[in-house]
Amino acid sequence: MAASELYTKFARVWIPDVEEVWKSAELTKDYKNGDSSLQLTLEDGTNIEHTLDPKTKNLPYLRNPDILVGENDLTALSYLHEPAVLHNLKVRFMDSKLIYTYCGIVLVAINPYETLGIYGSDIINAYSGQNMGDMDPHIFAVAEEAYKQMARDERNQSIIVSGESGAGKTVSAKYAMRYFATVSGSASEANVEEKVLASNPIMEAIGNAKTTRNDNSSRFGKYIEIGFDHRYRIIGANMRTYLLEKSRVVFQADEERNYHIFYQLCASAHLPELRPLKLSSANDFLYTRQGRSPVIEGVDDTKEFSTTRHAFTLLGINESYQMGLFQVLAAVLHLGNVEIKDRDSDSSIIAPNNRHLTAFCDLVGVTYQDMSHWLCHRKLKTATETYIKPLPRLQATNARDALAKHIYAKLFNWIVEHVNKALITNIKQHSFIGVLDIYGFETFEINSFEQFCINYANEKLQQQFNMHVFKLEQEEYMKEQIPWTLIDFYDNQPCINLIEAKMGVLDLLDEECKMPKGSDDSWAQKLYNTHLKTCTLFEKPRMSNRAFIIQHFADKVEYQCDGFLEKNKDTVNEEQITVLKASKFDLLVELFQDEEKATSPTGQTPGAGGRTRLSVKPDKSRTGTSSREHKKTVGCQFRNSLQMLMETLNATTPHYVRCIKPNDFKLPFSFDPKRAVQQLRACGVLETIRISAAGFPSRWTYQEFFSRYRVLMKQKDVLTDRKMTCRNVLEKLVQDQDKYQFGKTKIFFRAGQVAYLEKLRADKLRVACIRIQKTIRCWLARKKYLRKRSAAITIQRFTRGYQARCLAKFMRRTQAATIIQKYQKMYVARKRYRQKQAAALAMQTILRAYMARQKYQALLREHKAVIIQKYARGLLARRWYKRCLSSLVYLQCCVRRMRAKQELKKLKIEARSVEHFKKLNIGMENKIMQLQRKIDEQNKDHKVINERLVGLESSHALESERMRVELNRLRGAEEEAKNNANRVTSLMEELQRLRKELSTTQKEKKTIEDWAQTYRDEMERMVAELKEQNGLLKTEKDNLNRLIREQGQQMTEKMARAIVEETQQLETDLNEERSRYQNLLTEHLRLEEKYEDLKEAISSAKPGHRRTDSTHSSNGSEYTYNSEYTESEEGSRAAEDVTRGIDTSLTLKLQKRLTELEQEKQSLRNELENKEELFQRARARDDAEHKKARGAELEYESLKRQELESENKKLKHNLAEMRQSLLGNAGAGAGAPGSPAYKVLLDQLNSSCEELDVRKEEVLILRSQLVSQKEAMQHKDEKETMTEPSHYVEDVSKLKDSDEIKQAYVGLKDTNRSPRFLRKPLEVNELLSRLRSPTPDFHKLNEDGELWLVYQGLKETNRLLESQLQSQRRSYDAEVEVLRGELQNVKEENNRQQQLLAQNLQLPPEARIEASLQHEITRLTNENLENMADVPTATREARVTILRRMVDLMEQLEKQDRTIRKLKKQLKVYSKRIGEMGAGLTEGQTSPGQMVDEPIRPVNIPRREKDFQGMLEYKKEDELKLVKNLILELKPRGVAVNLIPGLPAYILFMCLRHADYVNDDQKVRTLLTSTINSIKKILKKRGDDFETVSFWLSNTCRFLHCLKQYSGDDAFMKHNTSRQNEHCLSNFDLAEYRQVISDLAIQIYQQLIKCMESILQPMIVSGMLEHETIQGVSGVKPTGLRKRTSSIADEGTYTLDSILRQLSAFHSTMCQHGTDPELIKQVVKQQFYIIGAVTLNNLLLRKDMCSWSKGMQIRYNVSQLEEWLRDKSLMLCGAKETLEPLIQAAQLLQVKKKTDEDAEAICSMCHALTTAQIVKVLNLYTPVNEFEERVSVSFIRTIQTRLRDRCETPQLLMDTKTIYPVTFPFNPSSLALETIQIPGSLNLGFLTRV
Repeated sequence: MAASELYTKFARVWIPDVEEVWKSAELTKDYKNGDSSLQLTLEDGTNIEHTLDPKTKNLPYLRNPDILVGENDLTALSYLHEPAVLHNLKVRFMDSKLIYTYCGIVLVAINPYETLGIYGSDIINAYSGQNMGDMDPHIFAVAEEAYKQMARDERNQSIIVSGESGAGKTVSAKYAMRYFATVSGSASEANVEEKVLASNPIMEAIGNAKTTRNDNSSRFGKYIEIGFDHRYRIIGANMRTYLLEKSRVVFQADEERNYHIFYQLCASAHLPELRPLKLSSANDFLYTRQGRSPVIEGVDDTKEFSTTRHAFTLLGINESYQMGLFQVLAAVLHLGNVEIKDRDSDSSIIAPNNRHLTAFCDLVGVTYQDMSHWLCHRKLKTATETYIKPLPRLQATNARDALAKHIYAKLFNWIVEHVNKALITNIKQHSFIGVLDIYGFETFEINSFEQFCINYANEKLQQQFNMHVFKLEQEEYMKEQIPWTLIDFYDNQPCINLIEAKMGVLDLLDEECKMPKGSDDSWAQKLYNTHLKTCTLFEKPRMSNRAFIIQHFADKVEYQCDGFLEKNKDTVNEEQITVLKASKFDLLVELFQDEEKATSPTGQTPGAGGRTRLSVKPDKSRTGTSSREHKKTVGCQFRNSLQMLMETLNATTPHYVRCIKPNDFKLPFSFDPKRAVQQLRACGVLETIRISAAGFPSRWTYQEFFSRYRVLMKQKDVLTDRKMTCRNVLEKLVQDQDKYQFGKTKIFFRAGQVAYLEKLRADKLRVACIRIQKTIRCWLARKKYLRKRSAAITIQRFTRGYQARCLAKFMRRTQAATIIQKYQKMYVARKRYRQKQAAALAMQTILRAYMARQKYQALLREHKAVIIQKYARGLLARRWYKRCLSSLVYLQCCVRRMRAKQELKKLKIEARSVEHFKKLNIGMENKIMQLQRKIDEQNKDHKVINERLVGLESSHALESERMRVELNRLRGAEEEAKNNANRVTSLMEELQRLRKELSTTQKEKKTIEDWAQTYRDEMERMVAELKEQNGLLKTEKDNLNRLIREQGQQMTEKMARAIVEETQQLETDLNEERSRYQNLLTEHLRLEEKYEDLKEAISSAKPGHRRTDSTHSSNGSEYTYNSEYTESEEGSRAAEDVTRGIDTSLTLKLQKRLTELEQEKQSLRNELENKEELFQRARARDDAEHKKARGAELEYESLKRQELESENKKLKHNLAEMRQSLLGNAGAGAGAPGSPAYKVLLDQLNSSCEELDVRKEEVLILRSQLVSQKEAMQHKDEKETMTEPSHYVEDVSKLKDSDEIKQAYVGLKDTNRSPRFLRKPLEVNELLSRLRSPTPDFHKLNEDGELWLVYQGLKETNRLLESQLQSQRRSYDAEVEVLRGELQNVKEENNRQQQLLAQNLQLPPEARIEASLQHEITRLTNENLENMADVPTATREARVTILRRMVDLMEQLEKQDRTIRKLKKQLKVYSKRIGEMGAGLTEGQTSPGQMVDEPIRPVNIPRREKDFQGMLEYKKEDELKLVKNLILELKPRGVAVNLIPGLPAYILFMCLRHADYVNDDQKVRTLLTSTINSIKKILKKRGDDFETVSFWLSNTCRFLHCLKQYSGDDAFMKHNTSRQNEHCLSNFDLAEYRQVISDLAIQIYQQLIKCMESILQPMIVSGMLEHETIQGVSGVKPTGLRKRTSSIADEGTYTLDSILRQLSAFHSTMCQHGTDPELIKQVVKQQFYIIGAVTLNNLLLRKDMCSWSKGMQIRYNVSQLEEWLRDKSLMLCGAKETLEPLIQAAQLLQVKKKTDEDAEAICSMCHALTTAQIVKVLNLYTPVNEFEERVSVSFIRTIQTRLRDRCETPQLLMDTKTIYPVTFPFNPSSLALETIQIPGSLNLGFLTRV
């Protein structure tokens, strides 16, 4: 493709930069062939001109499209070059916080200098079993790939970790080993994986140190071989070390430290066991203070020392050896402090009694004299003699340091050897994975022998790496049948030959070391003479003759020759070694014994940075040449060890990890491009890129190419053959055939072609987008125009309407003004006229009134004068008349008086004679009548005269009044006329005065009006202010009310939230407790499974025992026996049906359980005693209160009851006599007079009469008593007599009926017996005697009306006796009826008791007693209730309360009795079990429920035919057959389809019922134990079959529900029918077995979840993430060398429909098996949790899945799952809530991610995701198309800031192993047991229905 097509305007390129290495720019002008420069614009907007090289004319590197930036694999980049690699790593590291990136087969790891949470066990589980390309880059992915290839290819693997110091090599190697230890486990009991990991703290302590680049830098290389057995479990490890930096022991640069172990010892010097070492602070020793940085920030050396010692102990190095090691290390520190002084210029001396040398000699066990002598002297040997030469101080100091380095190196080798011994096991190694942790390429300002050895090793490793990459490329091309052309790649064999070949650098160095007077200068000259002209890779510096330059694969390095020879020789004073070998310290002698046995040298390089290699496998065949081998140079030793390493690596499959150090200042997530590019060049990453770019780096499958670039094809180009379609399209799009190749399954592209295709695709999409935008914008513009037009029309309409309304308003106002003016003028004129009219009328009225008043006054005066005259004349006439009349009357009176006196005198005389009187009386009557008539006539006349006189007087009075009125009128008129003349003048004066007053009043009125107006204004203002204040107060009041309401609402909501949170917390605690219990149960089952496996493994070695291999172990319980049915037992049924094996652990558990039960029994007994005592106290207290409350009522009731009982007896006696007499004489004359019956009746009548007489006398006595009491009340002096009887009088007056009087009478009789009233009966007797006497003295008796009182009393007594007689008769009749009813009740009770007796005879002895007690309690309760009906209401209520309390106490007592019986049974059962462990049980042993002393045979009561009791009877020898046919050989599919759900559970329970019915505890126990163990056995055998596990989960739950439903507990019997209640278990309490079966159900449930998870696991990622349910939404992005799983649905891939079908299959299977609906809901919830967790975890670990389109796919898939839940009516089971994190993650991928509002929305939306998950998704978000935008770093920081206050775990991934705690809600069955039919297909004919 021509450059002019690529370098067009807006194309982006990379140009070199001094600071940033590469800088991005954009072309502002198209490039044309022949141009010498490019016009560019930098990202900051600066315009520059980039000049091209005139010789090469090379154009700058093109930049990849943004869509390819940030890829997981660098080989996925279309343009493969250095700037693209550097930019991709920077974007991933800085923006996405991703430290791992693939580069072909290499994993590039950048040190973040920060602790990341991506190495937990959840991440390990997520990467375990995954393909390397399916997950984001990670060290775990490399480790998993190595582990998988080892298992798949049966080939050893190696992981090569390289990089600079501080790049993270050690940490990466450590995590790789941790991964192997976690996923593989250990094959032995010693937990080798823990020992492998424990070796890390030891090696870090003795081999790591702080440098300027790294606080924990490894100063040696190591290769660890982790061994695996044939099952690929860790069995051991072996460690090889290389290049130990010995010089660090004696010298450290500034800001560096010695090895960690020295500082750990100094920090722990205060420990008692370390005091003999005589250590102090690290600043006190020369070897630890030279770097002046003894402390590492954040590191506690004391704690690290404790960790190191623990690791030593874990690896088997005991305390004595540890103290020996610390002793040697302390001796090295003391040796460094030995001060050597000059004696003269050629000799030196150590002062005597040097403190540190003394400490050194004491610690290593040598003499002070020998060591001080040989530190300052040296022995020289010649051919003829030996002599001792003193050493100058400098040489002596160097010799001291050399000795310290040699001792430390020996100690290091010894530790490594013993670590290897601890890691080696006796199990045969099948394969291994090696982990190489070694230095990367190094170049400094001054490079010496150490850098030369390191770079030589890296040259060898790079050569091996190049060959491996080249080999893989060749295999890929050959596999796809692409023509192989030789790729030109860098081969560093010439550089390796320059170093190690004959006459190479190392050979010449060894030769110079052998020369007696060899020097660094002479060696340099030899190098110049040999290689300067013959090798292009060797150069000489211009300004130096003591250095040389070698062109390595990474860079040119200049080495300084100073010190090469000395470091290569690595000499140590042999006399000093001899002194140490003679030590009394065993460990030191052991260290130096290895020199005599070693086959290879220690490989130690002296000087700064020197490193060695330790061989841990000595070759015994070469021991004779040890002295000669000891003289080998360091270079030769290193070359040999490196050759061995390369041979090992070539024999394995390598995996490469390149660690990059992002900056030199250890800043977290800081990227220095210069340092990064140096390391990329040095570690071979760019070479890998170059090799890939030389061929066809981009590779696509045909399906992926078609899916991605379908938009570039026309419809006619699409064929059914995808390969042909892709070929045709490529030929049209790319004209150059060399730019691509067609393989068998892939298309290979040259570098840059994918970018070109992406450009074409983006252009095509851009054109389509523009068209869509054009159409949408047109539609939006038209819509906007129509909206504006409609708005304009609306505005016009409203404007015109407004104007019209204004005009109409103006016209109306004009007309209104005219009308107002008219009416105003009319009003003014009318007002003026009315004022004038009113004035005239007022004047006329005044004048006329004045004249009328004058006339009226005259008439009034005349009339009054007439009246005065009339009354005066009348008065005078009346006075005269009265005087005349009184005179006349007086005269008449005098005359008549005189005459009367005379007449009286005559009458007196005549009266004295009788005869005269008689005569007078003869005519008297007639005269009287005549006189009467005469008087009447006179009266009539007088009345008429009076009426006439009254009429005349009234007429005269009227006439006089009329005349008087007329007179007065005339006089008034005259007077008025006179007054009118005078009044006119006065009126005129009054008018003038009134006018003045009017003017004054008007002025005052105006003043008052002004004041009123002012007052009114003030009032209005004040009212306004008050209203305003009132409004403010109202507003404040409303605000306060609102605040109060809000606070109340907030408090309510707060309380509600608190309650909800508390409830949720309680539910969470309950679930956690339930989960903890189920986890413990799982762990217990796992241990039992392990125990069973071990037992099977042991028993498999026994002869005659056959064992079936199984992947599942049998699980038992501590409440059950372990039993197995072998084939021999199944064949011979005469043998024992169950074999029990109880091991020691079970015995201990049973003993512990027995102790707990005894303690529980004792506590329950104490509690029972306490409750009984409380019950007695309560009953006594209630009795006392009851007695105190009732008092006299109880006494009265007792008296009444005694009287009634006596009366009742009397009546019964009389009734009996009557019956006997009537039955004895049943003849015709039985009722005749003289007959016995007649006599009996007559006697009864006489007795009644006598009784009546007695009662009459008592009434009389009562009456007399009352009378006497009344008399006594009248005497004041008898106070005693007056006071008390008065109450009785008042009481008697209040009595109403006979019963009250009778009760009063009885009380009065008792009162009469008291001494106070002894006199009263005598008076009564006297009264009776007087009454009965023939001549009573009534006058005496009737004193004060006594006879009347007695008469009234007799009448009352008669009425009282009559009513009493009638009431007694009625009571007698009622008593007879009651007796008859009681007789009938007795008969019924007798019949019922007989029936109960018959039923009780059928029951076992204990059940008989219990049933009899229950019936007796019921009978007594009924009698009490019947007796309650006869007592008063208050007493009845008290009795009801007492009875209720008694019933409650009885129920509590019964419960406690049941608990005691249950505990006794448990105690007996466990006692028997313990007895069985000792001596065994016999079959005929008596059960706990039977009576041993007196066995009672149950009474056989005949039953009707077909009256089944819901039980199945079987013989004991048939139990094996029952379990075999019903459990072991049952096919779930047939049972689920053809029979009722839960049939096996019903059959087993019916068998159990019969065993309970016959009270056979042995049979119950063996049946339950066999059932449980058989279910475990079938689960062990077929535990991976979902149908089997589901079937037995359903039946186990149903069996558990049956045990509860028919247990007899009231809580489980609420929904039972009466028939089902009759089927309850009667003899045994199986509560403990219910717990065992519940545990078994939990085990089956967990097995079901695991089985279901194993089926769903392969489908989830493919169906939920990879498969495109909505085709075409997301295209496939270009991928690198490690291809991911295709998202296109092939035949073998899973889709969402596969998941839904599998879920439906699970659901239908469980429904067919009759699983409880609540249990199905829990299973579905667990299924959806697994789906959501696995999907989310893979989303968080796959960058290519975090895109907008993938979020849409996930949400669509989740909606399909919700639709499935809706179809199955499972929306409320909680399954949807488990998908909430996944839903929110999908929403997070789709929401807008730019502004602060978006951040707030994300924070509120993603409440189910943790902060780490949200940030991870945002960091991983990758655009699939160029139209999408990446998430900015600032936005992610905003999210982190907003979410930093969240309290949550930092865990990134969800735990897919979490299993929700399962519950088994009670679900009773309505199926009647007696209706169940057993099908013949089950082969259970030996069962008999009972």
